[in-house]
This record gives sequence, C-alpha cells and structure tokens, in this order.
Amino acid sequence: MSLLTVTKLSKNYDAKNVVDDVSFDFESGKCIALIGPNGAGKTTILRMLAGLLKPSAGTIRFSGMKENDDIRKYIGYLPQYPVFYNWMTGLEFMIYSGRLSYLSEAEAKRRAAVLLDKVGIIDAKNRRIGKYSGGMKQRLGIAQAIIHKPKLLMLDEPVSSLDPIGRREVLTLMNELKQEMTILFSTHILSDADEVSDDLLLLNKGEIVEQGSIMELRKKYQTSVIMLEFQEDAAIYQGKVNALTSVSNSFIERDVLHVSVSDITKARQEILAQATKENWPLTSFTLNRASLEDMFMKVVTS
Repeated sequence: MSLLTVTKLSKNYDAKNVVDDVSFDFESGKCIALIGPNGAGKTTILRMLAGLLKPSAGTIRFSGMKENDDIRKYIGYLPQYPVFYNWMTGLEFMIYSGRLSYLSEAEAKRRAAVLLDKVGIIDAKNRRIGKYSGGMKQRLGIAQAIIHKPKLLMLDEPVSSLDPIGRREVLTLMNELKQEMTILFSTHILSDADEVSDDLLLLNKGEIVEQGSIMELRKKYQTSVIMLEFQEDAAIYQGKVNALTSVSNSFIERDVLHVSVSDITKARQEILAQATKENWPLTSFTLNRASLEDMFMKVVTS
C-alpha cells in the first residue's frame, strides 16, 4: 500500500501553472529525489505536501489519513532556508520543537537527546545555535523535523547552500536515516540524488516528465556504448572491433576506444571472445552507465 498518493496536483499563480496536474505515489521505506532545474516547481510541491500552500486542484492522501486530518502530523519538513533562534542552544530548540508538536515535556526532552545523538551533534547540545556551522544547523533542522515521528521526512534542497564538508555530513546522515524512515527531498544537484535516492521524480516546468527507480530509469535511458582500454595503442584493435557484427561504429578519445553497439549483450560476448582468442592486452572493459544528467537531458529536451 502506498504511503503517499498525490493525484492531479496543481498550483496556479496569476493564471500561470507553477505545478501542472502532477500525480505520483510511493511506498514507505524509500528515499525519493524530486529533481529538476531551478524554477521547476519542486519547492511548491513540497510546500503543498507540508500543508503550507493550498493546492489549486488535486488531492494529497497519506496512508491511514482520515477526512479533514491535519496533514502536519504525517510529515516532517525542513525548508531550504531554515530559521533558528540563534540565542537558543541546540537542546533548547529541540525541546521547544517537541513541545510545539504536542509532546509532553518529559517526552520532548527524551526525544531531543536521542535525536541530537542520532544526527551527530550531541556534544554541541548546550552550544548556542548561532555558533553552529552550516552543516550542524542542517543536521539540527533534520532532527527537529522528525521529533514527532512523522511518516515522511521532506527536505527542500538540503545541501545546496553548504560547503563541501557540510554537504558531505548531511548526505551521510541522509544515507543513515533512509534505513529507518521514508525521505522525499528536492535537489537540482543530480549527483546528490544519484548518491542517496532509490526512486526519482523528474520535474520540468511544473510537470512530472519521468518517474521510477534509478535502476529502471538507467536501463531505459542507457546508451549502448562499451569503452575499452589497452596496454598498447587502441588504434591497433579498432579495426578488429569494428569488424564484429554487433558493432555500429567506434572512436578513440584519450586512448579509450568508445564502441557503439546494436546489441550490448551480444557485443560484450563477441568482444570478450575475440579478446580471449587473440590475447588482446585489454586493461579495462566498461559498459556505459547512464548518469542522471544524461537521463534528465534526454527527457527535458525530447
């Protein structure tokens, strides 16, 4: 059963469709990346899911949600630019967040300590937030977003404003948290989505243009290219490779022979059989792995 089902969701501003008839669903236990260029509508979708914006049309349903339920109890949300009370300590802010989420004082204190430890800033619990680094603030923001044990953690561009160290800290934390909860996060940094997500929602101009698991989408958009490296000059073997029935053409770039093939399975068998028969000094055999950038450019420009 789906954790979240979004049906024909739209948001209009001054007769302009910022989000246009978007539908998707996903099951619990996934990490889903909502990817797309700046201005694609990612933040608008997350704000509607968080109950901060009213949709112009469409429905949002969580598993177990009753009619007229407050959607906020189902989600934890961290905006792209979170605001903290810098005079508070991390522990004070967490307890404050817990109380706002209707936890008892004792439960808020208990959850605050557990989550500060989980996100790796327990040693800074009594330090004022104004002294935290960018990465520490993001980790604190994630901790407060899950203090009430939501069904879904939503993060809007969680690493886009961080330096490389802070970015690595938050991505590592997301990899750990996705073992325990469902995460939906937006990003325009495709390598980040590739690193931590299981499923993708590709958004362009307010519309979902592709969705599915990373493995499924890679298979769908993978280009049929094999890259070969040799101990000797690759040009020596280019003619022999081109003579194989499964090979369409090839070119050499930086001593690597790039081979376009009509059937990647047959080509792999033919090339390896020929290399073994003639004892080619083959040092690398690589099947092209479609990147998220490759996939996204194919989708948005088609």
